[in-house]
Amino acid sequence: MTIKKSAAIKSLEKLRGERLSFGKMIESIRKADEITQVELAQKMKISKAHLCDLEKGRRPVTLTRAILFAKVLGYSKNQFVAKAIEDLVHEAGLNVKVIFEAA
Repeated sequence: MTIKKSAAIKSLEKLRGERLSFGKMIESIRKADEITQVELAQKMKISKAHLCDLEKGRRPVTLTRAILFAKVLGYSKNQFVAKAIEDLVHEAGLNVKVIFEAA
């Protein structure tokens, strides 16, 4: 499997002009790849309602699930984990960007 470039995610942030949450990122990628919520939910082995809650930010994503999203969608797991942690940090009231680099 090839891993898609994280530049796509950076482009999404620039286009939106706002902080890109994990849920918005998943929704944008899913729509750009023309994948329905039902299809992605099936691939993720979660309900459509659960996926909808993740996309709308009503439910936080676990790091394990963030890695699975990356694998299923073909993106870097580091980018997805960083975005999930960034959401948690933002929710705590801190305005920082999380960057993961290989150790």
